[in-house]
Amino acid sequence: MPLYEHVFISRQDLSSAQAEGLVEHFSTVIADNGGKVVENEYWGVKTMAYKINKNRKGHYAFLKTDAPAAAVQEMERLMRLHDDVMRVLTIKVDKHGEGPSIQMQKRDERERGDRPEGGFGGGERRERSFGDRGDRGDRPDRGPRR
Repeated sequence: MPLYEHVFISRQDLSSAQAEGLVEHFSTVIADNGGKVVENEYWGVKTMAYKINKNRKGHYAFLKTDAPAAAVQEMERLMRLHDDVMRVLTIKVDKHGEGPSIQMQKRDERERGDRPEGGFGGGERRERSFGDRGDRGDRPDRGPRR
């Protein structure tokens, strides 16, 4: 059977238990239609880049499935009809990644306080003074500022 990964966002005013209940509900839909959920993860409440249905945040959940296309289509149909689900993304993959997803790895690092050497970015830290900009002869004259 084909392998799929799904991410869906549910409304921010749900409790964590209700959001995780949605994961279980849609896992049951996959199982009832001949597929199986290999792994599921609840990523928690995250701030979105833009508002969706007047919501600035949402509960994110991730599913890895091994299911026929008909089962995935039925799950997506039910997700789109469900009032609590705001967005759904499904992709077909060749194989599932081992271990936790990147989102869960980031969460683990934050909880433990792990940081790469030198802070984020891994680059060398250096002080920079903006007062002395040096010779800026490479820039064309732009005239007076308004």
